[in-house]
Amino acid sequence: MARKSLVGEVADELLDRIIAGEFPPDSSVPGELELSARHDVSRMTVREAVKTLAAQNILRVEQGRGTFVNPLNRWSSLHAVLRATSEGTSGDDAAVQLVELRRMLETGACELAARRISDADLDALDGFVDDMREASLRSDLEAYVAADLAFHDVILHASENAFVAVLFEPLRRVLAERRSQTSAVPLIQEHAIAMHAAVAEALHRRDPVAARAAMDAHMQQTMDDLRTYVLKEQ
Repeated sequence: MARKSLVGEVADELLDRIIAGEFPPDSSVPGELELSARHDVSRMTVREAVKTLAAQNILRVEQGRGTFVNPLNRWSSLHAVLRATSEGTSGDDAAVQLVELRRMLETGACELAARRISDADLDALDGFVDDMREASLRSDLEAYVAADLAFHDVILHASENAFVAVLFEPLRRVLAERRSQTSAVPLIQEHAIAMHAAVAEALHRRDPVAARAAMDAHMQQTMDDLRTYVLKEQ
């Protein structure tokens, strides 16, 4: 494996510090002199590292003022956003935003799937709902999450829209981690099983409007449960 460049090393460590919360949104990062001394590199190397993060909208350079951290929702690097979501201190915000993203994409995918889904896929959906019920009764969180993810994968692929599957693929690890977090609550499992069954029923009827509404209700329930039982918002 090729050795990472000095510019890459400096940029990566600065990103690590941002993700860890050392430099929260809108705070300034250390100047070139401090960073060059910390990493024992030239100021030119530091300048290029900052340019790398600025090109991804992680940092913004304000002439005469300094270099500042942008809020996560302005970052343009999916890799960096996924790192922040998995490892960072802004996990609560990221969890909410992930459900928001799922709601935007999965409701539309479900509507498309209602017109295109095969009988075999419908049977698979029913099987995964049964697997979720059985795993919940056994308190088998790993099996429950696997069945939950597989249920949604069937719908995404049944939409027959290649872009949907491509967009979700990089999120797979984060989705699994978040499902494990939320699904550890038995009441959330109970709600989710009922919602999955309702989505499957709408797809069995091949009713696009009902399918979209059922998935939207599922996403709303997911958000409500996340806020109530995981984030414990009042």
